[in-house]
This record gives sequence, structure tokens and C-alpha cells, in this order.
Amino acid sequence: MKYLFEVHIKPGHTAEQYADAWVRASELIQRAPGARGTELHRKIGDPNTLIAIASWHSKAERDAMEQQHDPDIAAIIRSAAPFVEIRPLGEFEDPEWVVMPSSSAPQC
Repeated sequence: MKYLFEVHIKPGHTAEQYADAWVRASELIQRAPGARGTELHRKIGDPNTLIAIASWHSKAERDAMEQQHDPDIAAIIRSAAPFVEIRPLGEFEDPEWVVMPSSSAPQC
């Protein structure tokens, strides 16, 4: 499963400030069963827009983590809230199939 979020950095703040909070919270969240990593990417041409991706083995495992209130994670999220706007983009299943070009295909 992938959970995607669009993150907008408010004026007067930096993506690095949010990345610091993201890493600190992710380090704690990644201890939960089923957590498979996180990624944070800058939008090309707009350094104040990021996409955040959290990967999980299953929705049930992520939901279970969310049900267990961790005050340290909550405090980190609250500390970042004043300088970002976060818009959930959705929850996505891992693909049932992946199309990969064959190694014998001509390369341009």
C-alpha cells in the first residue's frame, strides 16, 4: 500500500524544516508492524511543494498503527502543522502487475 500526500510549505518556511519533522516522525512510525518506508520528493520547479509517500504492507497494519496514539509522533506532527498545509492524495494498493520494458527493447 502507498499513502500519498501533497505538502505545501507556507511562506517564510522551508522544505528542510518540514523534512526534519518528517524524518523524526517517520523514524518512530517505521517501528510499527507492516511499515515499509517513506519518501519525500520536491516538485520540479516548485521547491515549496512536496509529495510524501508512506509505504505499508497492508491498510490494516497502517490503520492499527493509527489506532495506537503515540504522544511523541503527535507532538512532532503538531510542531510542523503551523508551517505546512497537507492534502491527502489517496491510498493506493500495490500494483497487481507491473509493466517493465524488456531488456532487448531498443533504447533511444
